[in-house]
Amino acid sequence: MPGLSVIVPTYNEVDNIRPLCERLFKSLKDAGIEPAELVVMDDESKGSEQTEKIVNELAKEGYGIRGHFRKKTEGRGLSSAVMLGFDKAKYPVMLCMDADLQHEPESVPAVADPVLKGRAEFSVGSRNVAGGGVGFEWSFLRRVISFVATSLALGVSSSTDPMSGFFCTTKDVYARGRERCNGIGWKVGLEIAARCQAKPLEDVPITFKDREAGESKLTQKETIQYVEQLVHLYCDRYGAGPFFGSIALLVLVGLFILYSLLSSLVGR
Repeated sequence: MPGLSVIVPTYNEVDNIRPLCERLFKSLKDAGIEPAELVVMDDESKGSEQTEKIVNELAKEGYGIRGHFRKKTEGRGLSSAVMLGFDKAKYPVMLCMDADLQHEPESVPAVADPVLKGRAEFSVGSRNVAGGGVGFEWSFLRRVISFVATSLALGVSSSTDPMSGFFCTTKDVYARGRERCNGIGWKVGLEIAARCQAKPLEDVPITFKDREAGESKLTQKETIQYVEQLVHLYCDRYGAGPFFGSIALLVLVGLFILYSLLSSLVGR
C-alpha cells in the first residue's frame, strides 16, 4: 500500500492538535494504513508558538508529525497552505482535512480508501450521499445556503459536496494541474479536482461534526473569492468566449446575491 500524507491547515488551533494527532494515528493503525505522516501547515496567529511546541512534543512521543509554520510575510490563506503542504508531502497519496475536528480523524481511512486502492483519482468526504450528514443542529437557512453554494459548482464538479475540505488525491494527479491551481480562496478541494481534471471522483459518506475549538478561517472576503474562483474555473473548463462569459457571470452574480442575502439573514 502506498504511503499517506495527511495535510492539515491550521490557524489558532492549539486545543485541537493533540487530539487530532492521537485519533488520526490510532485510526490509521487500526486500518493498517502505513507508512503515514501528519503535516501541520500553520499560518501565523496568536497560537502559532504553542502549536509548534505541541507538534514537537508529539514528534518526540513517536508520532509521524511535522509542521511548517508560515509567517505573515511569507503568505497566508487556507488554499495556499494546503497546496504548499501537498508540495512538501512525503508520500504519493495525499489527504487534506480540517484541524477543528469537524472532519473526524476516524473517517480518514474511508476517505482515503478509493485513492489508496486505485479506484479513483480523487475522493471527497461528502455530507450529501447515503450515510453522510451533519452531526449537529443545522437551521433550514443554513441548509439553503449550502445548497446554493454547492449548486454554483455543478458545472465544474461531479462531487455531491464540492464545498468539502475533506479530500484525497495523488501526487501524480496533483502535478497534472499544479501550475494552473490558484492558491487564493478557500475551496481548495474544488480547485484541485477541477484544474487537475481528476477522474474518476468518488464521494465517501462522512458525518460533519460541530467545531470543538479554535478559530474559523472563513470571512466575507473569502466568500467573494469563492465566486471569483468559480468564474475562473468555468472559463478554464468551457473557454472564456464573450457569450459564455456573459451568461456565466450573470448566473453566478445572481446566485451569489441570493447566497449573500441568505447569509446576512443567518447572521442576524
